[in-house]
Amino acid sequence: MIEVPVYNNAGQEIEKIQVDEAKLGGAVRKNLLKQALVMYHANQRQGTVRTLARGEVEGSTRKIYRQKGTGNARMGSIRQPVRVGGGHAKQKRPKDWRQALPKKARRMATRSAILLKIQAKDIRVVDDFKIAQPKTRQMTAVYKALGIERSCLFALDARNEALEKSARNIDRTTLTTVSQLNAWDILRNRTLLVTKAGLQQILA
Repeated sequence: MIEVPVYNNAGQEIEKIQVDEAKLGGAVRKNLLKQALVMYHANQRQGTVRTLARGEVEGSTRKIYRQKGTGNARMGSIRQPVRVGGGHAKQKRPKDWRQALPKKARRMATRSAILLKIQAKDIRVVDDFKIAQPKTRQMTAVYKALGIERSCLFALDARNEALEKSARNIDRTTLTTVSQLNAWDILRNRTLLVTKAGLQQILA
């Protein structure tokens, strides 16, 4: 069991939650995390590049001048790759870089990433956010009280318009919900910020 402290909006520790590692897979599966990160990174590649081959560029296919007797090097048509405006010798074509990972493996990678954050003490659990109206200043004060100085993944247990508008303007903050957590978002941000209800939802 791991003890995870719970804070209030002022950054004061009010209680501790016992987290059973078995509910998060028991151990951090580093090989699975690497595989998941490679998949998420590859799926962001568009692969829409395309260049023209020598048969696709405009221009005559006539030989520029005769083969012998001119004193120049041998030369074919103006479409060949060595000439300006010619086609590419090794042209690029659209390619699908997407990779697949089974749903169970993706969920296990997400649980391993959460467990890694808990073990590294890079998780901040807040009892409840009491923000009546959108105010970025109030959310910034909560960040400062919790010691969040670098990138942060703010995972809400449910959609909250006031919280979303308060946090979305803060630099290096990524907003999501607990149900949409994935290993890529968790690992690319230094701190994971969740509510007590959100953590209980993760462990359920």
